[in-house]
Amino acid sequence: MTNTLHITSISELHAALGLGAPAHPLVSFFNPSQVKHGITETVKICFDLYLMSLKDSAHCMVGYGHTSYDFDIGTMTFLAPGQEVVIEATEPLESSLGWTIAFHPQLIGKSDLSSKLSQFTFFEYQNSEALHLSECERVMVTDIASSIGNETEMNMDKHTQSLICSSIELLLKYCSRFYDRQFIVRGDLNHDYMRRFNQFLDSYYQGEKPFEQGIPTVQYCGKEIGLSPYYLSDLLKKETGKTALEHIHLFLVERAKSQILDTSDSITQIAYELGFEYPQHFSKLFKAKTGISPRQFRNDPTAIH
Repeated sequence: MTNTLHITSISELHAALGLGAPAHPLVSFFNPSQVKHGITETVKICFDLYLMSLKDSAHCMVGYGHTSYDFDIGTMTFLAPGQEVVIEATEPLESSLGWTIAFHPQLIGKSDLSSKLSQFTFFEYQNSEALHLSECERVMVTDIASSIGNETEMNMDKHTQSLICSSIELLLKYCSRFYDRQFIVRGDLNHDYMRRFNQFLDSYYQGEKPFEQGIPTVQYCGKEIGLSPYYLSDLLKKETGKTALEHIHLFLVERAKSQILDTSDSITQIAYELGFEYPQHFSKLFKAKTGISPRQFRNDPTAIH
């Protein structure tokens, strides 16, 4: 049976890893060589913290699924509060280029970063969707992370929180840039995922699933093709300019057009066949995407804007 550990604070994190008392109550920077407590058995850990970790390729103990297009100098993973991670039994590492920054949501609660954090969707990615860095990129993020660590070691004053939050935001912006680069170099792989996504939607509507389960969610689609919903949506946004939800809606509208013109089924029946619980929701979506109602389209298909 896998044990479960709930880490609610920086102090609890330090205690669990044998790091000693933290220099700052809400944020910590450490590297693997400082960890004194190894993991003696497989454990599931739930964090009430944000974590950003860089692992060098020599010490990556889990498969991150990077392709031949990716760099292999360092791998970054991100974790948001409330998420769980399963860690296999390991011994403390004597040396590593890696590091971890952990911070409590209270650290950024009154800062501008609090309202911006939702932009950094990679906190919701799976480990297999990790960020792979070049040597230059690894140096850049490590310099910023080290500056955060240095700031935690200084005597706290009225500037401390602002400087740390600014550095965390800068680090996240660079990671966002590097993820954009990774999406670009993974073009062929991304197109394969897009093809699988479209094939999944086609197959979903070949059977009774729309009646039984309704319209497929982004979460459901991602699971079926092996991606987290946020990664799937970001991938599609980078490639097409539209999110996964927008793609699903466009698919529904195009399928609805065919049924409206090629069958005598009522608009209500078509809505139910597409998985809508309420026909008026279908009509609202159709009009939002085409500029006219389903009935207007049936009467005059050329009236679409």
